Amino acid sequence: MELGLIGNCSVAALVDPHATINWFCLPRFDGDPVFHSLLGSGTKNPDDGAFSIEVEGFKSAEQAYIPNTPILRTLLHAEGGVVEVTDFCPRFEARDRAFRPRMIIRRIRPVEGWPRIRVKVRPRFDWGKTEPKVTYGSNHVRFVGSREVVRMTTDAPVDHVLSERLVTLDRPCTFVIGPDETLQEGPAEIGERFMLDTQRYWQRWSQRLAVPFDWQDAVIRAAITLKLCNYEQTGGIVAAVTTSLPEAPGSERNWDYRYCWVRDAFFTVRALNSLAATRTMENYFQWLMNLVADARGGHIQPVLGIGLETDLREWQAENLPGYHGMGPVRVGNQAHEHFQHDTYGHVILGAAPAFFDQRLQMTAGEHAFRLLEDLGEQAWALHDQPDAGIWELRSRARIHTSSSLMCWAACDRLARIAARLGLRDRAGYWRGRADVIHRKILEGAWSEERQAFVESFGGRTLDASVLLMGEVNFLPPTDPRFGATVDALSRTLGRGPHMLRYEEADDFGVPEVGFNICAFWRVDALARIGRVEEAREYYEELLGARNGLGLMSEDTSFETNAGWGNFPQTYSMVGIINGAMRLSRSWESQL
Repeated sequence: MELGLIGNCSVAALVDPHATINWFCLPRFDGDPVFHSLLGSGTKNPDDGAFSIEVEGFKSAEQAYIPNTPILRTLLHAEGGVVEVTDFCPRFEARDRAFRPRMIIRRIRPVEGWPRIRVKVRPRFDWGKTEPKVTYGSNHVRFVGSREVVRMTTDAPVDHVLSERLVTLDRPCTFVIGPDETLQEGPAEIGERFMLDTQRYWQRWSQRLAVPFDWQDAVIRAAITLKLCNYEQTGGIVAAVTTSLPEAPGSERNWDYRYCWVRDAFFTVRALNSLAATRTMENYFQWLMNLVADARGGHIQPVLGIGLETDLREWQAENLPGYHGMGPVRVGNQAHEHFQHDTYGHVILGAAPAFFDQRLQMTAGEHAFRLLEDLGEQAWALHDQPDAGIWELRSRARIHTSSSLMCWAACDRLARIAARLGLRDRAGYWRGRADVIHRKILEGAWSEERQAFVESFGGRTLDASVLLMGEVNFLPPTDPRFGATVDALSRTLGRGPHMLRYEEADDFGVPEVGFNICAFWRVDALARIGRVEEAREYYEELLGARNGLGLMSEDTSFETNAGWGNFPQTYSMVGIINGAMRLSRSWESQL
């Protein structure tokens, strides 16, 4: 999907190649999309639900980020000249704390000639159902909804903006979209200062990343994107900033990913931590420990709101037709009702680095360990019980190999943490339980017929999630069963560099597109078993599935290489980082 992401760890927006802001939720990632034309206008006018810039005599456009920042520049070439549109969400340190307002700043300037433009600012509320009441002054417009008020402050003529008149762009102008608050400075001054401060913040942040020698641009862009998916006020990390972008054309596999899956968030934090971006891990650890305290040793659902909300009841926004008319548009996610036993392992995996990483400002000690032990007891009790599995199947339950694997990881990491804390009796206790689960997985998940580990105990179908055995160090890469599983999965699920999730039909039929993170799991597995050149070849091809700005969707079409699914997908961006860290040549070998 040719879309650019801007954000600041409070809000995020998407910008298309023609500089239209077509997705922006308020008051946070999971809120009402006041700009929503990505999923249709909800009216007869396709411009509703968007902030667009029309250029008379349009010829072409080009788009790029300012290097090592999420500040996006779009050049619109027209018969009358060239227009530059710069979009960003302010983010920098002020008064010893992060300044990240719920705000978009859009700067428009003529680069060449005398181009004529038409500005259309058309937010709507309540998932496109409600046209705002509009009030305005000499330099601002207020769009009043039932629960939210959006203020646009500008140094462009307000009358021309409201009338959507075609005018000559003879000087720069700035638009500040955000809370219903009066600016203390003029839009141009704020736009200039906030942009310089935001650029400085991100370039310094990127400068501190411990990047690999190869594929640095891809890794830095992936790292920035992952950080933008972190809601810093609570520490929650969304799986994507969108809802209901279909996994395949007309598939109705349209889900709301604007929430925090414990599983996805763990991989996000681990990828950023590998680059020495530890602050996100600290924030997420606090989110996790609040989750653990709330659970009181009981059930933990696999997905929660970014503010730890547990009720994510799923419903359909009937007013919006969906991406290119491919509905439904879903709000909320039924997965919050599921029992996914891998969740306990992912919580403990996500928390474990806090007990070992001495760079962190926080300390995780015995009290935190005791809280995690309650989750370990849940993992032990459920390691051989049926669940919905990693892919959140809605109509069947089995003893999924990946779920049992993560229950093993929960016990294994508790044993390691206990040893770190000098709690020898607890270390022995959890090591014993981990060993029992380990034996059960080897016996129950291995199929002699398929010569591979299969998706469930006693099953026979293949599932890419068993590749996580390598990621969590369940088996050494030299184990012939792991190598045989990689080969079997490649033969059955591989489509060139891409991978299906599984071979069996699910609630919506047989999957039609490659699930990007599965392809990256195969890259990692191939590298682990020594087939590095093959892994590098696949990795390079997968990088070709990114859009022109270096971002990646959840899924990729085998035939067209087009991106499908919610965007940008944290899982996919994690794969970019992990692949580079695994496969890159070392700095020492090259310099």
